[in-house]
Amino acid sequence: MYGKCGSLLDAQNLFDEMLERSIFTFNAMLGAYISNGEPWKAIELYAGMRFLDVPPDAHTCSCVLKAYAAVEDMCSGKEIHGYAIKSGLVCNDVVLNSLVSTYVRCNNLTAAELLFDRVSGSGDVVLWNLMISAYSENGMIKEALRVFGEMQNAGVAPSTYTFVAALQACRELFSGMQIHAFVIKSSLCLDRYVGNALLVMYSKCNRTEEAARVFANMGEKDSISWNSMLAAYVQNGLYDESLDFFHGITSSGQQPDQVSVISVLSACGKSGNLLNGMEVHAFALKNGMELDLQVGNTIVDMYAKCSKTSFMESAFGRIPEKDQISWTTIIAGFVQNNFYTKALQSFSEVQTKGIDIDKMMIESVLLACRGLKCISIAKEIHGYIARRELSDIVLLNTFVDVYGECREVDYARNIFGQMEFKNVVSWTSMIACYVHNGLANEALELSFHMVKAGVELDSIALLSILSAAANLSALKKGKEIHGYLLRQCLNIDESIASSLVDMYASCGAVDNSYKVFNSVKDKDLILFTSMINAYGMHGQGMAAIELFKKMVAENIVPDHIAFLAILYACSHSALVDEGKRFFHIMKHKYYLEPWPEHYACLVDLLGRANYLEEAFELVKSMEMEPTSAIWCALIGACRTHSNIEIGEIAAKKLLEMDPDNPGNYVLISNIYAAAERWEDVEEVRMRMKVKGLKKDPGCSWIEVGDKVHTFITRDKSHPQCDEIYGKLSKITEKLERDGGYKAETRYVLHNVEEEEKVEMLHGHSERLALAYGLLSTTRGMPIRVTKNLRVCGDCHTFTKLISKVFQREIIVRDANRFHHFRDGVCSCGDFW
Repeated sequence: MYGKCGSLLDAQNLFDEMLERSIFTFNAMLGAYISNGEPWKAIELYAGMRFLDVPPDAHTCSCVLKAYAAVEDMCSGKEIHGYAIKSGLVCNDVVLNSLVSTYVRCNNLTAAELLFDRVSGSGDVVLWNLMISAYSENGMIKEALRVFGEMQNAGVAPSTYTFVAALQACRELFSGMQIHAFVIKSSLCLDRYVGNALLVMYSKCNRTEEAARVFANMGEKDSISWNSMLAAYVQNGLYDESLDFFHGITSSGQQPDQVSVISVLSACGKSGNLLNGMEVHAFALKNGMELDLQVGNTIVDMYAKCSKTSFMESAFGRIPEKDQISWTTIIAGFVQNNFYTKALQSFSEVQTKGIDIDKMMIESVLLACRGLKCISIAKEIHGYIARRELSDIVLLNTFVDVYGECREVDYARNIFGQMEFKNVVSWTSMIACYVHNGLANEALELSFHMVKAGVELDSIALLSILSAAANLSALKKGKEIHGYLLRQCLNIDESIASSLVDMYASCGAVDNSYKVFNSVKDKDLILFTSMINAYGMHGQGMAAIELFKKMVAENIVPDHIAFLAILYACSHSALVDEGKRFFHIMKHKYYLEPWPEHYACLVDLLGRANYLEEAFELVKSMEMEPTSAIWCALIGACRTHSNIEIGEIAAKKLLEMDPDNPGNYVLISNIYAAAERWEDVEEVRMRMKVKGLKKDPGCSWIEVGDKVHTFITRDKSHPQCDEIYGKLSKITEKLERDGGYKAETRYVLHNVEEEEKVEMLHGHSERLALAYGLLSTTRGMPIRVTKNLRVCGDCHTFTKLISKVFQREIIVRDANRFHHFRDGVCSCGDFW
């Protein structure tokens, strides 16, 4: 009696006072110890009992087995098993159940299986329940459901616990629905424990409607029922329904508890529903729940996801005893909202307080390092986790990502190379690292090894690989990736389609871009914008405008990026009036305030068309401070149209704003060189030298076969160097003889002799790539060349003549746009 009432001390005193103790007395005391959570005292009493030669009975064995199970002492449990066999007690259902339970609790499922198999003909439902539960808890789903099936075949009537254990094992809808059918037949469908298990099962299988039907049909509901249904809505992304259900809890006379509040706060955070989140916060405050640690942590997380960092900090400050999760949540919140410095300050505070640092916290801190490009702290953390052996694949992948973002490619490559196991994220992170750092060749090579290693490309990997192919203008590689998508029957969603459109456009195949665009049934703003940008890149401004009109007609509202794309298209097609009109409707019809990039596009458009005074007035009238890109656009136009006066004003502004960019000095030097002001040219170059700045060399590349070949100005590193220069000389001679070519040395912006100027033009990188293309491809094949800088006027003329004399289509992508050369004519109309 005392033991069952929790008065263990009274029970023990009474037991000690007894002069004579029978097996029943010992069993009563053993039961008292077990029921009051004192397994070691039960074991000690059993040892004393054996010392007194009191023979154990079935109840004794059951109690002692429970004690050994509680302390996970399997060896002693086996001794009891031996005694039970010798004494014949092993046939007792109570002993059998306790033996199976002990083996299960001690994680020895093999022994439990052997014992169960010998007695599975038993009609004892408890024994069957034990095995189903054991398999379920150990993740052995098939085995749990197999035993449940065998139980039906054996004619053993399932109990409430049977259904609960079997439903917990279900991961697939079909099995769950089968068990649900058994529940209905067994008349236990109104049992709240079974009902709760059904709710959880349908939630896991993303069948919220079925869960709602089960909930509606349940006779008796407890707090677990209400919270399970609420969690089902949240877990399946039905956030509005979860809020309605939360309000329904109170209107039905129930009182939401902490679990309810945590679920609905999570829904508010995930949906960004600040207003309802604040309402639930007020409810928690009113009902004294805010001081609950889990509720407090969830409030912090909700405000973080709603981008209300001031509220997040305030809620964090009100948590009385903050734990590791509290600090991890606030650090992650700062990172999510781009407050990287505050995230690192919080991390520093964590260290001073001696709070344990877990992997989730480290991951957030690493993302803060990435945001700040703070490589020193990232390296410190790398050393920290290496010393404490905390590394796992998630953290290692994050390190690859962080080092890549911070342009520490060698560090990223070393981590990737040392990883024993690589998942798709590992490969994708390394490919993205290469792409981000301009190593497109390496990115494509790694993607080949990824496929060879049997790792399937996911959408994120494909986006990075397509970006690499686009950067190299590697059409063949891009087509291979597109083919892989089609062969694998992968879903080409809007993001993948947009990347394919961009890749084909960047490789000079704008017709292929349109085919991809046209193949997508439901086109979104991003896909339309990609196609408009593709047309603009290729100088097809009118096609871009028509597509923009079609987009608006389909009730898709253009954003800043869409207007940037259409202005870019107008700029590269000399559509001055149209460009000015789009700039106007962006401001006055769609009420979008122009970004500096929009102004730069309009200045570029006006400048290219020789409306330099209007372009300069636009810059002076800007409400914001003009950026370096705007001054660069103006200087470029001044150089093209030889306007030194405005060019010098723009140059002064540019160098004040961005004095460490070598490209700016080159632009200014070229203006002076075009006007033959060689002393000014020399002064600009001297300023570059003093600052230790170097001009980016001209670089061109061409894809031939399975390889991308790269050429630098006057490059002689290619294995076929002699053949290439020999071919180039023959091409030049033929163009001079049959095409009337004469070198335009005014495009050489150096004060050297005329003969040397001709030699300098002869060594331009795009000519070397063209010569290699003519040398290595069959007659009639298009030649595609990409250059990192703007094509000079003489090379433009040279390429036009090649297309005519050699009857080749040539597609050249320079820093500004695409040029399609056919029969001596360029698609740009000599406007670039």
